[in-house]
Amino acid sequence: MDIVYISDLRIETIIGIYDWERKVRQVVSIDLEMAADNRKAAATESIDDALNYKAVAKRLIKFAEESEFQLVETLAERMAEIILEEFDVPWLRLKLGKPGAVTGSREVGVIIERGERS
Repeated sequence: MDIVYISDLRIETIIGIYDWERKVRQVVSIDLEMAADNRKAAATESIDDALNYKAVAKRLIKFAEESEFQLVETLAERMAEIILEEFDVPWLRLKLGKPGAVTGSREVGVIIERGERS
């Protein structure tokens, strides 16, 4: 299994359970690993044969910027569903962090894995 990844994708969104969080945009950070078979893309050098990480990133940015979830768990789950369904990815590992959410820590968040890892 090959992995295509995106590291430290930062997106501003409405996220949180407190009243003040519902009024301001906060940054979330995403690290994403996606299973892909890169052999065909490497042979043809065609983006049509590759998992297009730019298209994935743009889709996640648009989704998150338009969302207003309370929990990082919900945002991570919805993002995973989008990737699995729209980009035909069989497996992914998504880390979604919320910088500054806990005093004294750089970041808190969730890591989820979905799909079948071959």
